[in-house]
Formats: sequence, C-alpha cells, structure tokens
Amino acid sequence: MVLLGSTGSIGVNTLEVAKKFNIGVEVLVCGNNIELLNRQILEHSPKVVVIADADDAHKVNHSNVLSGSDAILKVIEDSESELVVNALVGFLGLRPTLKALECGKKVALANKESLVACGDFIDVSQIQPIDSEHFGLWYLMQDRAVEKMIITASGGAFRDWDIARLQNATLADTQKHPNWSMGQKITIDSATMVNKMFELLEARWLFGEGKYDAIIETKSLIHALVDFKDGSTTAHFAHASMQLPIAYALDKKMNENILEHVDLLKVGSLEFREITTDRYPVWEIKEELLKNPSRGVVMNAANEVAIEKFISKEIGFMDISRTIIEAFERFTYLPKNVDDVFEIDADIRDRLWREL
Repeated sequence: MVLLGSTGSIGVNTLEVAKKFNIGVEVLVCGNNIELLNRQILEHSPKVVVIADADDAHKVNHSNVLSGSDAILKVIEDSESELVVNALVGFLGLRPTLKALECGKKVALANKESLVACGDFIDVSQIQPIDSEHFGLWYLMQDRAVEKMIITASGGAFRDWDIARLQNATLADTQKHPNWSMGQKITIDSATMVNKMFELLEARWLFGEGKYDAIIETKSLIHALVDFKDGSTTAHFAHASMQLPIAYALDKKMNENILEHVDLLKVGSLEFREITTDRYPVWEIKEELLKNPSRGVVMNAANEVAIEKFISKEIGFMDISRTIIEAFERFTYLPKNVDDVFEIDADIRDRLWREL
C-alpha cells in the first residue's frame, strides 16, 4: 500500500492492521513527526518516504526521501501498489485522491475534504470509506428500501459546557475531547460539529441522494443507524477503533477478529442527544448544504481559514461557525469541474484571510 499520513492516528492504526495481516508498505508519507516516522521505517521497510519539509530530510533514516506536495503525487503515480490509504488532513489531501483515482488505484479514504470539496467530480466506486460512521452505514446496507441514514457524534469538547462560556473557549479547551485523542484540526471540527457536517456530506456523495441526519451518542459505541421504510432500524455497534474499517478497506471479505465485542451489560445504558443550533450554530446550514452538496468547497475553505485565525487568536471559538455560515450565504459558487474547485477554494481563502 501507499500510506498518506502515516504518523497520525489513522496512519498508526493502518500500520497495525498491515502488520497483523502481513501487508507490504511501499510508501510512507508524513508531515513533521520524524521520530515516529523513523520507527515506522524500521518496522515496515518502505521503498520511498515523503516528508513535508526538505530541511528535515537529513533526520530521516532512509536512502530515498522526497519532500513536498508534488512528491506525494509522483510517488502515487510511480508506485506499484493498488491501494492508497489517504489519511491526510485538510484540503491538501484532495490532489492525492484525484491522482490515485486517475492512476486506477483503489482509495481507502479518511481525508474528509476530498469528498466535501470535490465530491461531484470523484468516482466513489473506487473509494472505500474508513471513517467509522461511513463504514457503519456501508456495513448496515442491505437489499431493503432505506428511509434515512443516521450517523452519530460524540458532541465534542463542549457538549456539557454552559453555552454562555463558549465564546471564551481557548484552543486548549477545544482539545479536551470527551472520548479520545485526535489531531488538532479534527478535534476543533468535532467541537464546532463541522466534522459531522462534513461526514453527512461525504455520506451523500458515497450513498447517493436521500435523507441523512446525525445525533449525539455520548459513549461513541454506535457509529451509524439505518431507518428502513418498513419501520425497522438497525444500528452498528463497535468499540471506537479505526482498525475495523481499515481492515475491511484492505480486505472486504474480512473474517478475522479485529475488536472485542461490545458488552452491553457492562455498558449498562446509552444516552442520545439532539444536535442543537445554540451549541452548534453551523448546524443551521445542514439542510441547505445537503440540498446543494457541490457547495461543500465553500464550507471547507471558510472552515480552514477560520481555524487558522482561531489558532492564531485573531477570532474567538464561536466565530469559526459564524465565519462558515456567513461565507456559505455570501459565496454561492457551484463548481463545474475540478479546476473550478481549486479556483473557488483559492478565491474564498484569499478574501476571508484579508477580511477576518
């Protein structure tokens, strides 16, 4: 496989699964965590390594080290692997997804922004989602008429906060996820509920037109539910581990034990909550976004700019959602092709960066 984002949580879990099933790793791509990368190189012996910054190349214990975004595209094109696992974070993961598909490779996709920004121009038949929510929906699908697909959210770092405190929330506060540890951006996205908006949009592209929604399940044991038209509902229970969807991305006929089963007697009870717009203002545009999914490029660009401004303390936490909503209402672009996606993204970033 080619693994993009090897030192993040999804990348680490992917390598655990690869080791368990003796799957070769041809290429490792990472950012700046060279210490962990070197341990991965020692264990998995990739042919090529790509890092973010050329200045770090001398720190990498490998004879074939490339750097930069163009190098990622080159190693995908040159690789013999049939599978590309894309666990990169942000819009920068889009071009590698497009390149892998152009090269006829299967993509195990964890990079949300690829489908959010460019879903209209991506052949999803070559994509296997490895987000637990989309994997759960895929796992539950059967030959019966579906009424609605539902994914779950943890609620993020502020699900139990007094709403009046949210405007003063700090970057450190956003990172205190109630259920697990993730990267900085995705943890902020969880706190704003942008992450779940993205996942609903991904589901729309992956599974087609239909009814989609999300609810909060505080223990993160149910990842997806399907309401069938006959009135029945099925739920996908599993412990929160990326190893299960990754294993199926590597082998759809997976029949090995990956996780321990959920013991409902130990769980005792589950709690469900509604996602409300007072705590998660971005939820106001959910229905409009699902009706016009091509506008995901607008939401994504606004979100990434707002997060950078929040991290640099130029705006407050609640301003992230406000920025997204205002941009979504203001920029009504509908991309006609892939080039449009990149042009719209650049235009929105440039304008918002100067204005915020």
